[in-house]
Amino acid sequence: MTFSIAARCAETGQLGIAISSSSIAVGARCPWLRAGVGAVSSQNITLPALGPQILARLEQASPPVQAIKEVLFSQGYSEYRQVLAIDAGGNTAFFSGEKTLGTHRGVAGKDCVAGGNMLRTPKVVDAMVKAFEDASGLLAERLLVALQAGLAEGGEAGPVHSAALKVVGDLVWPVVDLRVDWADNDPIGELQRLWRSYEPQMDDYILRAIDPSLAPGYGVPGDER
Repeated sequence: MTFSIAARCAETGQLGIAISSSSIAVGARCPWLRAGVGAVSSQNITLPALGPQILARLEQASPPVQAIKEVLFSQGYSEYRQVLAIDAGGNTAFFSGEKTLGTHRGVAGKDCVAGGNMLRTPKVVDAMVKAFEDASGLLAERLLVALQAGLAEGGEAGPVHSAALKVVGDLVWPVVDLRVDWADNDPIGELQRLWRSYEPQMDDYILRAIDPSLAPGYGVPGDER
């Protein structure tokens, strides 16, 4: 019911996930990130707890493969789970249980790992990795390019209805956290439009948080700067 890509930017150290699903509000359950540590997507028959628990092990310097294995073993029902992870060093891992739904696949690339289930074709995941590796610019841009490439290759077997983009950098909170919880048509396109609106303001929102005295105003009532 989901396809996603987790990646890092080797230049900035940012980590991010782009994800889309036929299910509602995929961004509320599946992507989990921790600045300077890693990014994890817990999907298929989703157990949200897997994300924070795997990140905790990555923070303790466990390799992604070991972190996923330890957490899945402790939780049980691993045959229903699909998990992909990348750490701050660019090391990746992917797991897909034997009861993962429909056509499923996982592929690791340079500084990225992509995976999905209920896919129209296994080539969806390969297309995402190639698109990410070939793209340039901000990590968020590259993740969205990869997500669109997966959709163009066929995406899910049925229509997708939600999508999310999440990126962490040097701060403890995400610098990008955009979600389309439900759209009858083209949630990925809607996510891209959200990014186009947010990107020019992203640095200003960071500045507003760190040093409000330097933050620009936005012309809203009561803001006279």
